[in-house]
Amino acid sequence: MNHLDQLLHTPAQDAGLPMQDGHRGFPYRKLQAGTAIAYQPKPTPADVQPPPQLHAWAQGYGVIQHDQHTQARWAQLLQAAAIPWHGGDSSQVASLLHAADRLCSQAMWLVAHMTYCKQVKLDGTPLAATDFKSTPEGHTGGALNMVPAYVGYLLANALTGQTRSWLMGQGHCVAAIEAVNTLLGNQYPEQAERYPCDDAGLSQLCQDFYSYALHASGRPRAPLGSHVNAHTAGGVIEGGYLGFAELQYVHMPLPGETLVSFLSDGAFEEQRGSDWIPRWWRAEDCGAALPVMILNGRRIEQRSGLEQDGGVAWFIEHLRLNGFEPMEIDGTDPAAFAWAILHMESSLAAQAAEIAQGRAEYPVRMPYAIAHAPKGFGFPGAGTNLAHNLPLGGNPSFDASCRQRFNHAAAQLWVHPSAWQDARQRFRNHAVQGRPAERDHAMAQRRPDYHAPSLPWRDDMASPLVSPMAAFDATFCAIAEANPQLRVRVANPDELRSNGMGNTLERFKHRVTHPEPGNPESLTGGVITALNEEAVISAALANKGGLNLAVSYEAFAVKMLGALRQEANFARNQSEAGRPPGWLSVPLLLSSHAWENGKNELSHQDTTLAEAWLAEASPHARLVFPPDWNSAVATLDACYRSRGQLWCVVAPKRAVPVRLPPESARQLTEQGLLRLVGKGEVDEKLILVAVGSYQLTETLRASRRLDEHDIPHAVVYVYEPARLGSHSGLAADAGLLADAELASIFPHHSSFRIIAGHTRPGPLLGAMRRIDTGPAHTVGLGFLNQGGTLDTAGMLYANRCSWAHIVAKAGELLKLGLDALLTPDERDAVLGVGDPADLR
Repeated sequence: MNHLDQLLHTPAQDAGLPMQDGHRGFPYRKLQAGTAIAYQPKPTPADVQPPPQLHAWAQGYGVIQHDQHTQARWAQLLQAAAIPWHGGDSSQVASLLHAADRLCSQAMWLVAHMTYCKQVKLDGTPLAATDFKSTPEGHTGGALNMVPAYVGYLLANALTGQTRSWLMGQGHCVAAIEAVNTLLGNQYPEQAERYPCDDAGLSQLCQDFYSYALHASGRPRAPLGSHVNAHTAGGVIEGGYLGFAELQYVHMPLPGETLVSFLSDGAFEEQRGSDWIPRWWRAEDCGAALPVMILNGRRIEQRSGLEQDGGVAWFIEHLRLNGFEPMEIDGTDPAAFAWAILHMESSLAAQAAEIAQGRAEYPVRMPYAIAHAPKGFGFPGAGTNLAHNLPLGGNPSFDASCRQRFNHAAAQLWVHPSAWQDARQRFRNHAVQGRPAERDHAMAQRRPDYHAPSLPWRDDMASPLVSPMAAFDATFCAIAEANPQLRVRVANPDELRSNGMGNTLERFKHRVTHPEPGNPESLTGGVITALNEEAVISAALANKGGLNLAVSYEAFAVKMLGALRQEANFARNQSEAGRPPGWLSVPLLLSSHAWENGKNELSHQDTTLAEAWLAEASPHARLVFPPDWNSAVATLDACYRSRGQLWCVVAPKRAVPVRLPPESARQLTEQGLLRLVGKGEVDEKLILVAVGSYQLTETLRASRRLDEHDIPHAVVYVYEPARLGSHSGLAADAGLLADAELASIFPHHSSFRIIAGHTRPGPLLGAMRRIDTGPAHTVGLGFLNQGGTLDTAGMLYANRCSWAHIVAKAGELLKLGLDALLTPDERDAVLGVGDPADLR
């Protein structure tokens, strides 16, 4: 442990720093209910004084002030001489600290303008009524709080010559990121062109913020949004669905990388699992994951739940009980954030070294920074409910008193152009330091190499029944074997082995802190298991530098939808912005599904996720139904050959026949459907369509009955229903089958169609609109919300989609009586007056 490590791991009382209530680090006080969380340091001991180089910085700048505790921490860092300051001595460190204050103040000034103004005057001239928006909008308070945090992150990078990655869970605070990035020129090309750092460019930035302007295509006109989006330089998650950044950040950085994750106390109330982070972090396969909570004590219209539960004291105790090592910092000071980043990085490295040397064991005490700041610090309305959105409480465009308050507050934040431009140049030191710009940080540039393996095809069509999930198991192991450079994450909310993935479990093992002998568990296991769907899917979605797989009961995977949808939308927007994501696509295997999970009551019989995924209408959100072993192999192969896509894969875990030879399985995955019976001849008036493995079994059985009665027909299996959807003229149509190709499979003369689907009939018919010939000619069969303690045959009967129900619908369409196609017992069963067992 070096000098700095020793210093940073010295208890506060030994370092001469104040303590309170038995917690080392920053002193806090428990506030009365209804008060805003405030940062209230005790005086720092007189013997801890900033060196002369820091005296000018210590005076602060405008609203950015440096309390004695932050000064003492930086004095200790400089005195220790242990940080490898890149290309400079303590005087240059001081100049960057000084520059951070000016950059921070000017960015806060710009954030306030983004909410309220349509004109910017860099010379600081007070604004007139006509300079303000008629309808201001913005999550102003949170964005103001994020400015010191983001500037502190940039400061740590500039000081050490290391471009760390960043993540912001509170995506509605995007104005902070956009303001700082614009002032620094840390932008993607479309923003750099539209928003130069002059009056016109910054005015355009403010006008675009919540402008709602559209292109004729229906896409937003401005490369700017209300949340982190594909145009936000370095953004990797929208952060609109709060709580997922908290679940994902530990799984993001690879060894050698550092991720700074900005979190919120409001999101702390969201998805369960953020307090499990110490369970998963291992130095052997994880980079440094540094959580920083912006603790302002307020959510939209009231105090946060954390504050109501007991405030800072309660939260610190909660963190300690869950394996974190909390530290408190001044959330209004960029230097405090930079110090926290350096401190946490060093703490994590020191603990990893202790474990590697056998002097400690997992889990580590994950460092966790708590940044205190009244919501909306630096502007009127700070610490109140108004700070969430429009802190002035009125509209400056027509309210003179509001306009006066705005101009007065803006004057406190304004920085002379020469001062902030000097700060800009000091922060733009990437070329000198030989490091990438923050817009190009590691986690924003994922494109791992991939090597295709030899695949476990089955050529024997007469082989015994086999489980498609076993095919996924064998294929995933083969792919992982061929790609040892990829970190594996398998998301498992419950029963990996019972879902047919036993080899995967034995190979990669549950990740635990204390493995149980005789069980497939390991400290560095790749299987992330928790009885929480949001937490485990986040492990797979976050591991964008690796190889991922998720396995779930179909019914319970519905809880993953929010995370999946946020990810697919972000990927789609990146593609539309000309920067398609490069991470390997992620398959979610939905098994133990509605048609084979009847024994567990209707709660386990739910096709909602498949139906929701059908509605996404995006090449980044794909829903497929492999019916057998070879199509399962082809599916996983095709998935990992693609990039930036989320594949929901519905497949049975029970054994079914091998119906497709390898070449047909590949063809099925490539074109999305396959004719299995019939040649498209003129006398084939009827097409039976199956979507789902069990539906294919029933459809083929119905086909045999039609053959017995010499009724010409075709059987088509649809693997990817969305490819049969209607053209909307949007980019999301990529992957739709051409009309001519579809017409060759569904000729016009075959106007009668019966679609037996895995899902509820309505959503499926809507998704395959182009083959629907109208209610008099097309019939949809599928899940009707009927279930209970039933087997597969019972589920098919209860939902009126057994082979006999298909035959009965064929008779209706062709105007043939039921007696012509079914035996009397079969007919009575279909009509609901006989014995369902007669249809087995």
